[in-house]
Amino acid sequence: MKINLITLGCPKNIVDSEVLQGGLKACGVEFVSDPASAQAVIINTCGFIESAKEESIDTILQAVQLKKDGQVRQVFVTGCLSERYGPELRKEIPEVDAFYGNRDLHKIVAGLARHLRLKYELVGERELLTPKHFAYLKISEGCEHPCTFCAIPGIRGKFRSTPIPELVEQSHLLAQKGVKELILVAQDSTQYGLDLNNQQQLPALLRALGRVDGIEWIRLMYAYPYYVTDAIIDTVASEPKVVKYIDMPVQHVSDRMLKRMARRVNRSFTEDLIARMQLRIPNLVLRTSLIAGFPGETEEDFQELYDFVYAGKFERLGVFTYSHEEGTPAFQFAEQVAEEVKRERYDLLLQAQREVAAAWNERQIGRELRVLVDEFDEHERVYKGRTDWDCPDIDHTVLVAAPQGSMRVGEFYQTKITAAHDFDLIGEAPEARAGSHVIKINGRRMLHVHAA
Repeated sequence: MKINLITLGCPKNIVDSEVLQGGLKACGVEFVSDPASAQAVIINTCGFIESAKEESIDTILQAVQLKKDGQVRQVFVTGCLSERYGPELRKEIPEVDAFYGNRDLHKIVAGLARHLRLKYELVGERELLTPKHFAYLKISEGCEHPCTFCAIPGIRGKFRSTPIPELVEQSHLLAQKGVKELILVAQDSTQYGLDLNNQQQLPALLRALGRVDGIEWIRLMYAYPYYVTDAIIDTVASEPKVVKYIDMPVQHVSDRMLKRMARRVNRSFTEDLIARMQLRIPNLVLRTSLIAGFPGETEEDFQELYDFVYAGKFERLGVFTYSHEEGTPAFQFAEQVAEEVKRERYDLLLQAQREVAAAWNERQIGRELRVLVDEFDEHERVYKGRTDWDCPDIDHTVLVAAPQGSMRVGEFYQTKITAAHDFDLIGEAPEARAGSHVIKINGRRMLHVHAA
């Protein structure tokens, strides 16, 4: 049995797909990258915002067309979209053989095995879909925050933490597979443990993961500002394997908007928290996410947000336009912002952050930074890596032009930064500096090294 597994959406979905793939591999399945060469297609969908839903539905329809054309025999859909819209999808797309949600992955594997007529006895080990040197570690499921723009509580259910011993065991297994970087993901990582014994356990988890042999970087994502405590700040500062990077989505800074979003904090709280984090964690890099065009956002509200971004409060930043999601409180809000206004504000925020990022990158020129190499780009003939201040796929990259084979993917290198662009740093590996000369790749000044 050959299966094509398509994963859409966030890193939490990647983890779910890794569990599905590992479970089905234990049943004897072979996974292939080309759906046309598969007997079945499984699509792990995202249903968070409108653009993600559209991508998921388009992908399902493409797979259904392959089935109609006789290229695949079966199509299965799982994940957030089918959890959120299961009955409607079954009615609208009856060609799909089965729809599953996202609440119990082992039951989903068992169900798929039955549909595929596979012998299901073993759970199977998680099969990494990321490069083998980093992996996402999902520390909890679900969310109970009241954010008025968000449909996740209805999709993922109540907040549920995975106990520390289980996460440590997972991390040992990942380290044995060659993983060097753990990226902690959740709907809210800072609330971790409150459902287990009514005490925040993230500091204890970070310390426990820091003792796992083979793991060198531990990265904290999705920190909800309200729950970022002094204990978390001090643990990030003191634990050597925890990188000095925190992803903390603030969504907005206007007090009026934060209240309408039900974010539990105001601008003063946010600014005080940022100041404490920067004071107590040397060389901290902060990442955030913002929403442009939330219902009722006035020009004054947006200007306040724009000025905040332009002031360089965050070294890393992502922006989303507000998505009008049914089933959320904000869906009923008056004063919906026009799509063209949302897009204009989105562009302005990104341009402001581009200037902040470019200035930050310029300050890195001349420094030697520890870089983890992620891949060799054969088109540009350049190695692409990251500092400990950068998460895969969403943050800055370090580009090193060196002959293929002169560096190893998944290894760390002390790299001198020689130039900078808006979101890229240009570096040279120490062992490759002699006999080099400068060339340009796609207009970027880079160091090219002749093979010895």
